[in-house]
Amino acid sequence: MEKEMLFEPENIKKLNSKKGMLALLRKKPLNYDKAIRFIDYEKKLKKYQIELIKLQTWVIKKEKRVIVIFEGRDAAGKGGAIRRVTEKMNPRHLRIVALPKPTKVEKSQWYFQRYVNELPKAGEIVFFDRSWYNRAVVEPVNGFCGNNAYKIFMNQVNDFERMLIESGTKLVKIYMSISKTQQKKRFVDIKNNPLKQWKMTKVDENAQRLWDVYTEYKKKMFLNTKKSGAIRFKVIRANRKTTARIDVIEHILKKIPYDKSIEV
Repeated sequence: MEKEMLFEPENIKKLNSKKGMLALLRKKPLNYDKAIRFIDYEKKLKKYQIELIKLQTWVIKKEKRVIVIFEGRDAAGKGGAIRRVTEKMNPRHLRIVALPKPTKVEKSQWYFQRYVNELPKAGEIVFFDRSWYNRAVVEPVNGFCGNNAYKIFMNQVNDFERMLIESGTKLVKIYMSISKTQQKKRFVDIKNNPLKQWKMTKVDENAQRLWDVYTEYKKKMFLNTKKSGAIRFKVIRANRKTTARIDVIEHILKKIPYDKSIEV
């Protein structure tokens, strides 16, 4: 049945195009099914990126403030998804924030303060590649914060987000979810690729060993968002990167009530 679908006239036409040839030859061995899926992905991605430009135009004209946060395990594809979301948008009206570990001064401040400094101004979208939720999962899992600091964060985070929302900021929360096997596979790819090796950190090296501990803290984080009507995370299944990226964009377009008829 799958072979019959592969050689339908529509699919043959796709493969005979310039994009089809490039998709077919981008990886070896030749895989016709993957090539067709990639062509369909590229077509849908372009369509959604046009909508993202409309969304951004609405944000700029209406002077809205938007935050999109991306969480997930190491190698879940957060950075790649953000790049696909933003690559056709106006870079002057968006920022991608990936904060390094806090300085000595930042450690002495209120935990949320360095994130407050990165919040969007009117007409701007800010994408957080990991956010304040570091303290919900990454920090306790890796021993970067004590139990008291963790409890304080979990007690404050919903109120912090409620203040943002009540002040007119649109907040979208995305969690990229991958399997343990897929994470291991991606780590091997990163280690073997000279162009990606810089991505590996000590935290990454411990990720497989601490998988179950991470899972427990992740569950607690999700459970905490069910309190007081807090914004919940949209879980994106991310084992297949192309599908995950489309799902991410669909969710952003769905959650931000932009004017779809706006002229760009």
